[in-house]
Amino acid sequence: MRRRTFLTAATSTALTGLLSGHPSSSWAAPGSVSTGTAGASSVPGAVGSDEVLRLPAPTGSHRVGTTMFPLTDTGRSDPWNGATTRELMLTVFYPATDIRGHHRAPQLTPTAAAIFKDLDAGLLHPELPASGVDWAATLTHSYVDAPVLPGRHPVLLYSPGGADPRTIGTSLAEDLASHGYVVITIDHPGETSEVDFPGRPPRVIELPPDGPTNPAVLRTMLTTRFADITFILDQLHANHLDALPGRALPRGLARALNLRRIGIYGHSAGGATAAESLHRDPRLKAAANLEGYLDYLDGELFQIAQHGTRKPVLLAGTDGFRDARFDRTWSALLSHGGPVRRTQLPHANHWIWTDYAAFTPQLVAAGLTTPTARRHLTGDNPHATPAVRTLVRTFFNHAL
Repeated sequence: MRRRTFLTAATSTALTGLLSGHPSSSWAAPGSVSTGTAGASSVPGAVGSDEVLRLPAPTGSHRVGTTMFPLTDTGRSDPWNGATTRELMLTVFYPATDIRGHHRAPQLTPTAAAIFKDLDAGLLHPELPASGVDWAATLTHSYVDAPVLPGRHPVLLYSPGGADPRTIGTSLAEDLASHGYVVITIDHPGETSEVDFPGRPPRVIELPPDGPTNPAVLRTMLTTRFADITFILDQLHANHLDALPGRALPRGLARALNLRRIGIYGHSAGGATAAESLHRDPRLKAAANLEGYLDYLDGELFQIAQHGTRKPVLLAGTDGFRDARFDRTWSALLSHGGPVRRTQLPHANHWIWTDYAAFTPQLVAAGLTTPTARRHLTGDNPHATPAVRTLVRTFFNHAL
């Protein structure tokens, strides 16, 4: 299969050396590795002063605030490391008022950036340069713990693709927040490249090496994600964000959540998570599936594809990543009718839905990757970021 969704066994040796310094890490991990000429490491002139990549500014009328915190599910064990509890890491982006006295948040913490440059860049995504970028220097357009804009705002959950951290969905989340949404981005630890929990060593990918071809492993991954979403919704509805241990959230954040208007979106495995979670949980009112299959690895369709839905669903794909599996599983959902829409972005590839769409043109201009690598990762649509932002925002404006 031509899809790149997990690390192959061929990269496990490289990961062993990379991750051995982290007590919580395991040697084999999911991700996205390809071979051939598309990689960035062979670009001439890639060595030099480190490039600082920039995220595009949000387009809405509101300033954006941000905060991040862990949530622990004491009623569930972790399938990847055997812990008796399941701990998640979240970032919230929200419309803010006065930003004076608050600093812009980095996209990656220094700890996460140190792992990202060796794991995500080069190994998981060989189209990204293994050197020449200061991944810790990229700033978001969101201000840490800024006061929340008064009012009740619709809520969106974001689930990233397999192996990808929540942080590479920053640009879209910030833009949605600038238009009045509260966006909660989620890491699914154990199958995320790196998760920087506060006050402890980072947690790095822990999936077994046969993850790419093992239907049981992939089913566990997806059902764990579904349970993660359910737990977060439980916490929101129980108003537990006002009582986080050792963490005071920005004043008024919990009261600003309009829990009657909750949507979910995600990329790749996160898009699959979004669609199936919509079917499973009545508290979710709409879902945007940004190029995720609607079946398990053994071919069993998700419940939403088997039975359809009366809630709005966006199925958004690219011409560069479309295949028969998308056509089969998405057509199964569409066959039931209802408010389900399918669309396709042209001159695009699978990671156009992430911050890589903004980064790859900068990397090409700096000589740190090739146009071929850009096309392989995100495509070369010159309007990639505004197209994705407009598509997702317009969908939720109508659906919620």
